[in-house]
Formats: sequence, structure tokens, C-alpha cells
Amino acid sequence: MAQTATHASDFLVIGSGIAGLFFALQASKHGSVTVLTKKERAESNTNYAQGGISAVLAPDDSFESHINDTIIAGAGLCNEEAVRITVEEAPEVIRELIDFGTRFTRNGRKLDLGREGGHSHHRIVHAHDLTGREIERALLSALSKKKNVVLMEHSMVVELITEHHSIDAHPVSQPTCYGVYAFNNGTKNVERFFASVTMLASGGCGQVYAHTTNPLIATGDGIAMAYRAGATIANMEFIQFHPTTLYHPQSKSFLISEAVRGFGAVLRNSAGERFMEKYDARLELAPRDVVARSIDTELKRRGDACVFLDLSHLSAKKVREHFPNIHATCLTFGIDITRNLIPVVPAAHYCCGGVQTDLNGATSITNLYACGEVSCTGLHGANRLASNSLLEGVVFANRAIAHISSQRFPRMSKSRIARYSGRFTPWDDSGTRNPEEWVLLEHDRKEIQTVMWDYVGIVRSDLRLRRAVRRINLIRSEIEQFYKRTTVSEELLELRNLATVAWLIIESARKRKESRGLHYMSDYPEPKDSWVRDTVLSVGNR
Repeated sequence: MAQTATHASDFLVIGSGIAGLFFALQASKHGSVTVLTKKERAESNTNYAQGGISAVLAPDDSFESHINDTIIAGAGLCNEEAVRITVEEAPEVIRELIDFGTRFTRNGRKLDLGREGGHSHHRIVHAHDLTGREIERALLSALSKKKNVVLMEHSMVVELITEHHSIDAHPVSQPTCYGVYAFNNGTKNVERFFASVTMLASGGCGQVYAHTTNPLIATGDGIAMAYRAGATIANMEFIQFHPTTLYHPQSKSFLISEAVRGFGAVLRNSAGERFMEKYDARLELAPRDVVARSIDTELKRRGDACVFLDLSHLSAKKVREHFPNIHATCLTFGIDITRNLIPVVPAAHYCCGGVQTDLNGATSITNLYACGEVSCTGLHGANRLASNSLLEGVVFANRAIAHISSQRFPRMSKSRIARYSGRFTPWDDSGTRNPEEWVLLEHDRKEIQTVMWDYVGIVRSDLRLRRAVRRINLIRSEIEQFYKRTTVSEELLELRNLATVAWLIIESARKRKESRGLHYMSDYPEPKDSWVRDTVLSVGNR
């Protein structure tokens, strides 16, 4: 490979979802910022988030109520301090998002507050049913006005740069992040990006499953590369399956927002029976894990392919007003949600685990922070409460920049750049070749997704997990051998990361011999008090 570009900035942000963009905007007040995103700048899980962002704003609501709802949903595994911080700082970040230009839906002059499953009050701030897209638009618009921020599209991170990549590499107990190697999909070169602080905000890993609400980019890249660099990874067994995604061959698991059930929609089986009353007193407003397992049970009991959401008893005018995107999208598939039943099935939606951080977003790797879905802050515990995810990303992005700026971090001077350039050499692809044998691995992505869906899905067992780990270990080994002798490509990087994340999920699930929150084991159907702790994995402690 020819000599490739070297870049440097005070802050390096990986990902262009709500967490990364919000952090970049705040960081731009303190130094230069580079944002890397592997596709277009607006392609992220944030952009697909329909429901909203939770905050206590109504006079009849309270912080204690929101805290309590979050802890109940988290099934005994939430970090209560993380919950309190997130809830109490929520109103302020809503104001900041509005200041950045976010146009939330209003009822007169007041914000229109919705309600979703698990919440005891109306506290969901939203922009109709395209909240994520509206927040993303506002943040990107605000970022475009910042002259000290560079946003680079089609740049996919290969690895975090740590001591492992140094010319005098030696084992260290506390690794430090100096930036990243990133693959430029335009030039097809791997470039160096140095920074004083790196923020990992690369999103989730839904593509590890055959059915997911996540976009194609959600391949767990940040979690996988952080694990390889030595970061502590926590609670990967807790994968949230959204109960209601559109069941249609062309819909690609289009999400039917939780807010639809909050608005009054009911679930029916193929016989037209409302079935949630058999499973939970909260009916359709039970937390997502309960609703997803209830649907899964109902489908298996009856042998059906899907269940149905029914809004026909509600005002057609109000349904169209509240859910214009869902209404329009379903119409393209011949479904009028104001009159027709909506066929739905569960799909992988959100990862409650990730790169473990403290209450300031700092990871176990020095100078590496994480926020958003890639992180595990302790907020969600064993199950995420609806609309707490966008909130978490903003709160911890805010806390991270406050913590970093208070430490008087070193800026990226010319001498520091020169020192890093000499210590960490350009990416070496000598001895590799173009992937002529790609055909041998082209089916691995689908195989990973199928194994995870069949054996590590909504209901798990020791037998299923043993089968899964055998298959994934073989695939991982083959991919790693292929990676070492092959020129880097985006497809290969994603495949490698998916295999790593699949292994992390399986190993975490095998460690937790109980059922708790989103992790349901048929062999151990009850929770155990002795297991009220995080499941932790790291390279040195498997």
C-alpha cells in the first residue's frame, strides 16, 4: 500500500448518531473535532428511532417516578446512581436539543408528551413518529456551522490505536487510546487518525440477528474493536427484542413504534383474540421483554407466523396525525392502519450491554470514552425502558465532555502529532491480497445471523447456547485467518466484528445461569439473587 494520509484533532468521534453528534457539538467549544462515520452522515440507529426521548416535564410527574419505572424495567440490575443522574439531567438536555434546533411536536405552546410501555406517566418528548430523524437533522445542521469540526463519511474504523500498535509494543495493564486506523472506502486505504480523546459512539449490533429493526450499518463495530483493544465489555446477554415489527416480505422489519401501543393499540392473535391479559396485568403497556416473550409464546402455542396490532377502534384522524410515517409506510404495503390489522413479529432492537463506562462515560482504556448504544453505563440494567436510549446518549455525551474539559486534557500540538506518527506506523498490509476467495465466506454473515436467531434469541437454553458457541467459534476462526491474509474491505471488517459480537453475546449468556430481564433461559426460568451483578468480559478475563 502507498503512503496514506495521517489526520489529527483534539477530539475524535466514531459515529454520527445522537450521542456522537451531541458530543461533537459540545467538544467543538474546547478544540478541534473529527467525526468518522462509515456511511452517510445521517445513517444511524438514531435516524430510525420513532418513539421519542423520555424526560420528566409534566406537573403530575416526578423524578422519583421515572427512576422507579427505569429500575423496575431493569430487573434489579440497574446502577441506581446512573439512573438518577440520567433522569435528573433529562429536562436540561431536552432544552439543549431544542436550542440546537430540534422541532419537537407540541400541543399548543407545550411539548406533546406521549406514554410508552413501562412508563407510569406521559413523559415521551417526540417529533411525531420520526423523533430520531428530527434530532439528527437538527444536530447535523448545527454541526455544519462549526468551522473546527470535520465530518468524514465512508470512513470505517479498523482498530483502536493502542500500545499494541507501537513500534516498541509491550503488554500494559492499562492500555491507552491514541486514535484509530480507519478504512477510507473512497481511496481504499487505511488511514491514521490521532486524537487526544476518542469518543466511541458507533451504535449497536442488531445485524448480528436475522430479524432486526436496525439498519445494515449496525454491526457492533465499536464493541468488537474495543474488546480487541482490551476494554471491559459488560452485559451483552441483554438483547432487547422489539415486540412489534411489521411482518411483510418487503418491509425489512419496519418498526411499529411502542408509542402505537401507548396510544391505545391492542394485540390480537390470528383468531382475533386480545391475548395480553393472559400474560401480564399491564396488558400492551407491559415492558418490551414481557410483550416480546408473550408474543413468542402465543406464536408457538398457535403455530402462527405473526400476531396483529389493532388501532381500528381509535380515531382515524388522530392515528394519522400521531403516526404519519407509520401510516404512510404501511400504506405502501396495502395496510391502512386506521382500518386494517397490522401483522407484527418481534425483532432484535437494542443492546443493553456494551463497552463498560463509569458515570462520566470513561472506559477502562485511558483517553477512550463511550456513549450511546455502544456503551454500558448501568442505566438499563437487564432491560431498557422505552425512550431512555436517546436520552442516555445525550446525557452521557454531556457528562463526558464536562469531565474531559475539567481535566485540562493535552491538545494535539505539532510535536505530539510528530511523536505519534513516529511511534505508530502506517497500516501495514504487506503479504495480503485482494479477496479472490471471498466466495468461501460470503455466506458467513447469514450463517451468523441464523445461528443467533435460532439459538440465542428470545428464549435460550444450555443446549442451544452450546450449539451456538461451537458454530460461532468455527466461523470466527475462519474469518480471522481470512482477515490476516486479505486486503481490508468494509464487508470483511463488518463480518469480523459481527463474529466477535456474536461470541460476546453467547459467552455472556452462558455465564448467566438464570432468567432476568431480556435474558430468558428455559433451563433456569427464575431470577436468582446471587446473580444480581454485571456479566463482564475482557481479553484478559474471559
